[in-house]
Amino acid sequence: MSHDPHDHRPDHAHPEWARPALEGGLLALLAAVLFGISTPLVQRAGEHAGAFTTAALLYGGAALMGAWLRRPPAQEAALRRADFKRLVWMAIFGAVIGPVALAWGLQHTSGTSASLMLALEALFTAVLARALYRETMDRRVASAMGLLLLGGIVLVLDRGLNGGTQLLGLLAVLAATAAWGIDNTLSRALAERDPGQVVLGKSLLGVGATALIAVVAGESLPGWKSAAALMVIGAGGYGLSLRLYLLAQRAFGAARTGSVFAFAPFIGALLAMALGDRSLSWGMAAGGGLMLAGVALHLTESHAHPHDHALLDHEHAHSHDDGHHDHAHDDASMLHGAHSHPHRHAPMRHVHPHVPDAHHAHPH
Repeated sequence: MSHDPHDHRPDHAHPEWARPALEGGLLALLAAVLFGISTPLVQRAGEHAGAFTTAALLYGGAALMGAWLRRPPAQEAALRRADFKRLVWMAIFGAVIGPVALAWGLQHTSGTSASLMLALEALFTAVLARALYRETMDRRVASAMGLLLLGGIVLVLDRGLNGGTQLLGLLAVLAATAAWGIDNTLSRALAERDPGQVVLGKSLLGVGATALIAVVAGESLPGWKSAAALMVIGAGGYGLSLRLYLLAQRAFGAARTGSVFAFAPFIGALLAMALGDRSLSWGMAAGGGLMLAGVALHLTESHAHPHDHALLDHEHAHSHDDGHHDHAHDDASMLHGAHSHPHRHAPMRHVHPHVPDAHHAHPH
């Protein structure tokens, strides 16, 4: 398939372009479900464990999941030596500061309010994605972020009226959301790599750091049932969830993935209440409602205009039916199905609905 570089018409050969965020949105939603369920479960399983021990066990499970999810280089682009520095920073923010702050916060506030506060992760991610990757943010997106911020403020005020310990716990959860927002933004540059390798590398670094600090701090080990439960929760809520999150970032960018992922707190809050948490108040309901409105507003964004694709050489998993990969292969079987190898994109100009994925990072 070839394209006229001066053709501004929409390409109707690829009907999936009409809903470019569908795949990414579903992947992010699945990641949100797994992580959202994990939050109240961590509160129960880690009740008698130290914060660093809890984080080490969670990412121990995630590391096992990452090792199982790895793919051969012919299917997914492997991590490179140059990625190590970024992976270390991801581990510091996402596998040390984030889970430790969350574990401590969950021991000092209710599972419902903590789950709802995690929706602010989308705000931090979107703002950082805009600043670092110039991802598009129109007035609708800005309004959505404002609603998320306002909802978070309402939650903090509500918990503050319920006692200082509740407020400190919620502020610790807020610190976790900021750390994960930084982690999400850093991970955008590795979204084209094998997500199983990224999960494994980040998790191993996180386990090493948090386990060492737990030993130095003299934290005692929980019972084997609690330890096993935390590892299982980590495998699904942190390992598999991160893989799906990276695939979603690959599909439609860091800010939008973060916004869909903001559904996770509402899933967690519902589960917390189902497990017996009766801390829901009018303030929490109002804050949660504002956050939910912000998520819904953000997801209704539609974006299409004539745009240019410059000459680009890169490597990532791709298929030849997406309208952007028309290079030749000596082996005709490579033209069918997903595969990975270094490839070149010729310049082209066309029109179709799009999101800020790896091929649509153009300025506006």
